Amino acid sequence: MLNIRKVVVGISGGVDSAVAALLLKQRGYDIQGVFMQNWDITDEKGYCSADADYKDALFVCDRLNIKLTHVNFVKHYWNEVFCNLIREYESGNTPNPDILCNRNVKFNYFYKYAINELGADAIATGHYAKTSFGPFLENYDPRRGVRLYCARDALKDQTFFLCQVKQDALQRTMFPLGDLMKSQVKQISLSNGFEKIAWKKESMGICFIGNRNFKDFIREYVEDKRGDFVDVDGATVIGHHNGVHQWTLGQRTRISGLYSPCFVAKKDPQNNVIYTVKGTKHPLLHTNLIFTSRPFWIHSTPEDLRNGDILECEFKFQHTKRWVPCRVCQTERGLVIKTESA
Repeated sequence: MLNIRKVVVGISGGVDSAVAALLLKQRGYDIQGVFMQNWDITDEKGYCSADADYKDALFVCDRLNIKLTHVNFVKHYWNEVFCNLIREYESGNTPNPDILCNRNVKFNYFYKYAINELGADAIATGHYAKTSFGPFLENYDPRRGVRLYCARDALKDQTFFLCQVKQDALQRTMFPLGDLMKSQVKQISLSNGFEKIAWKKESMGICFIGNRNFKDFIREYVEDKRGDFVDVDGATVIGHHNGVHQWTLGQRTRISGLYSPCFVAKKDPQNNVIYTVKGTKHPLLHTNLIFTSRPFWIHSTPEDLRNGDILECEFKFQHTKRWVPCRVCQTERGLVIKTESA
């Protein structure tokens, strides 16, 4: 069993990390907060959300009577998350920066900073997730390795965004909220003098975009490139766009002058063409067959796949989507996933 005395908590200024820190202090741990600044920008109205969040993080730590350290990971985020995101958009893909941020920044640089610079025995965050080691690492056993489990609150579960966290960091991470519902977290915060934080509007979407329109944001980093919207069925040009990087599959195009709404079915980055279909029922918008690159296994390759068999499990391609039953087989290039429904 790991002898844990000091725990460094990632404090964001939100209610989840505040309650995570509170629960750790109530259990008698020596805790310290770290506020991670991953982006450095002020919006058009002169408002910087990072400054406001830092003030809220200070309020939380003052209330808990713990030290808060401000750590700047802006350069790390730019090099290992944002530059990758831009390359993906230029290639016609729609990346998820939260997954990269967790893998490359929070559970890499933050984890190493807490362990090596602050002398922590473990780190903790306000994520809604669980591991096989328990919310407070009470089942710690490095010989067995750690597994990531879904949180009790299915609506708030954040394991989707933690899907590429490596073993070394995950083994030393506490998720105090894993067995709690969001409503319970809110009530705990209200009962302990965190009303200001409890009723704070939760951050949604991509942190560095803020309240800006996505197309206005992305053209600051990727030049507009005029191209055609082409109707798949009629093979005719029905409108124009300013670059495949501004659109994602399944998105409604809102091209004026059309009788029926059109949606993005396919993108051709090389020729700068976006192919569209009419309506949401078109077969090109639906599939039950997915091909992936080589997977990252948090713990180990499932036994069924190691034995060359088919793995039966559940699948979802977005955080907000529901889990659906699927069958998975492994090839040299990656996985082939077939879901029960499109």
